[in-house]
Amino acid sequence: MSDQRVGDLLREFAPQVLGTLVRRHGQFDACEDAVQEALLAAAQRWPADGVPGQPHAWLLTVATRTLVDFWRRDSARRRRELAAAALEPAGVSEGADVDDTLVLLFLCCHPDLSPSSQLALTLRAVGGLTTAEIAAAFLVPEAAMAKRIVRAKQRIRASGARFDLPAADQRRARLDVVLHVLYLVFNEGYTTRAGPVLHRTDLTAEAIRLTRLLHRLLPAEGEVAGLLALMVLTDARDAARTDATGAIVPLAEQRRDLWDASAIAEGVALVHRTLGTGPIGPYQIQASIAALHDEAATHHDTDWPQILALYDVLDHVAPGPLVTLSRAVALAMVHGPRAGLALLGTLHGDHRVAYTHRIEAVRAHLLEQTGDVAGARESYLRAARMTASRPERDYLTLRAARLA
Repeated sequence: MSDQRVGDLLREFAPQVLGTLVRRHGQFDACEDAVQEALLAAAQRWPADGVPGQPHAWLLTVATRTLVDFWRRDSARRRRELAAAALEPAGVSEGADVDDTLVLLFLCCHPDLSPSSQLALTLRAVGGLTTAEIAAAFLVPEAAMAKRIVRAKQRIRASGARFDLPAADQRRARLDVVLHVLYLVFNEGYTTRAGPVLHRTDLTAEAIRLTRLLHRLLPAEGEVAGLLALMVLTDARDAARTDATGAIVPLAEQRRDLWDASAIAEGVALVHRTLGTGPIGPYQIQASIAALHDEAATHHDTDWPQILALYDVLDHVAPGPLVTLSRAVALAMVHGPRAGLALLGTLHGDHRVAYTHRIEAVRAHLLEQTGDVAGARESYLRAARMTASRPERDYLTLRAARLA
């Protein structure tokens, strides 16, 4: 079996095995270390020996043995605790695995952690990313990210948090954090911030899967349904985002016959069922915008005035520089590129987006539409230098070259 296939399987099972271990034994940090040892053993043996018939049980057994060895060295008391726990059967049902992964997500979003630590820990424990991959996504040194993750696990342990779904009142209080982390995990998978690939399907698929679980758990929560709709509608365009060479294809030039019609129908239905049933939130608004894009037969058929109106609402509900950036694009489509550039100018000096290449990329596109070829080329090249994503850098460099 190929290393790629083994890697895909390990990413799929890692959060399930970790959830099972933490539910049984507690001690998030020790369990996470044990799972990593099991994953390393599998990566070494499975390509040569083949994947076992029950890969989850195999990983769980190896990870549990690692915990046994660790606790034997640690103390006799740990030995007795594990001996009792080891009497439980190793196999667990698929439904239990799914529930454990959802509980693990809530645990990673513990309120004692900072937002950056919540995201990093979720990407590590639930998303299956390595510390190096997370560090690259955050644009920080690997050693610094490793310390952040260790501190997050230690803080969870110190809090005395149990491996259970929070009570209904606590669950609601933590829901906004959980939704935000799922949103960020999906975004990191849909357009990776660094590296040679544009899209990590393992992350987008996991984010969608967990959001579906959350929607089943909380069917009356409009923002959960809104986030699920946003993910499904966005992911529906994936097949058209790159050409045969792997180069990025912008939304306006994508072949819409390649979009996933069933996913679009599901997302639109979620939006229609959700709107008007409760307070509107940012995910429902973004899902409505995505639905307008996906339902348009061509780029020119897109209802840009309605999209601009929705961005105006979003700016009122959840203002921020990235919303302003998207509004600038919609404004340019309705009132011309100079109007978009004027709104984009309000972000000048905003430290919250000083790190991102997206402002320069949008500025380049709008300058190109005004006929300012030199200015557009300069902005494209500046954006290319700012991004750590190779596909985006190649796309922006090519756009600049075409204007030379």
